Amino acid sequence: MNAMTRRIVIGTAAVSMAASLAACGKAGDGDTAGGGGDSKTIGLLLPENKTTRYETFDRPIIEAKIEELCGDCEVKYNNAAQDTETQKKQFDALVTQGVKVIILDAVDYKATKSWVQQAEKKGVKVVAYDRLAEGPISAYVSYDNEKIGRLQGEGLVKALGAKAKESNVVMINGSPTDPNAPLFKKGAHSVLDTGVKKVVYEQDIPDWSPDEANKKMGAAIDSLGKNGFQGVYSANDGMAGGIITALKKQGVKVPVGGQDAELAGLQRILSGEQAFTIYKQIKPEAETTAEIAVKLLKGEDIASLTPTKVTSLTGEFKDIPAKLYDAQIVTKENIASTIIADKVYKAADICTAEYQAACAAAGIK
Repeated sequence: MNAMTRRIVIGTAAVSMAASLAACGKAGDGDTAGGGGDSKTIGLLLPENKTTRYETFDRPIIEAKIEELCGDCEVKYNNAAQDTETQKKQFDALVTQGVKVIILDAVDYKATKSWVQQAEKKGVKVVAYDRLAEGPISAYVSYDNEKIGRLQGEGLVKALGAKAKESNVVMINGSPTDPNAPLFKKGAHSVLDTGVKKVVYEQDIPDWSPDEANKKMGAAIDSLGKNGFQGVYSANDGMAGGIITALKKQGVKVPVGGQDAELAGLQRILSGEQAFTIYKQIKPEAETTAEIAVKLLKGEDIASLTPTKVTSLTGEFKDIPAKLYDAQIVTKENIASTIIADKVYKAADICTAEYQAACAAAGIK
């Protein structure tokens, strides 16, 4: 049984266990308006575990904030391990149990429309977290993802320096089922289409898979030749790791950018293998989401937390209350003033034995 299968089995088992626990809920817990239900429980569904941020940051921050705001609230958590059908079962189980608020970070945003519509009929509020799911969503918390794409494009142009206008670039984009991926791509193209000579090879990578990114980079080198491109856009740090492995194997050294400020990505930046990443402050995003979920659970107004309105990617669902956060480019020069200053990672986490000299050179103590 591989790790992903095991994670799905555990997740499904957790749903069954949660269902039986919900069945023996405390007396007086029921939501009388809904004819029974779990009025003190918030569902949390995250999409995958290949990207380290979800289990390391998003989940613990959301759970801690919910506990702080609502001491007697319970969080029922599951990770879909990038499987849409698993996530649908997890979502349906929460609705069946009578959970009234679900925080959903969708594996496949298009698949969620019918789930959310069915949930709405039962009085369940769905908060779209990080990725904008389709359907009658009650609130959405994320980043200005097109702007993130522009930052990625700008980071790569800056890394290419004076030769940017003469440079060909390879683009390795994110998963087609993630609604943020086309926005990253659009933002990046808006910069690269004028900032570099040409995008000479471009692929979307299912599931944000580093292994698949590695294979596509290998195919790009075979197709273009070792000197056929001068830089690589990678939609996130996990895939950048796979891309850089493929480049090293062929003896190619060009700037590669990423996103998410993953620990391994930051270490590659310090060692000079990766040019930059995009740092998105997960804490405010996660805490605002928790705050919105608790307010919705208590029937309180969320307008102060959602100053923006957005439309779903298909254009069908409009005026969704939203909060969108900013992000920034992180290079060797500002890891200390961003990542370490914000306590995302301590210097000791980043500066392991292998990276101590690089840390010292970058002024990280």
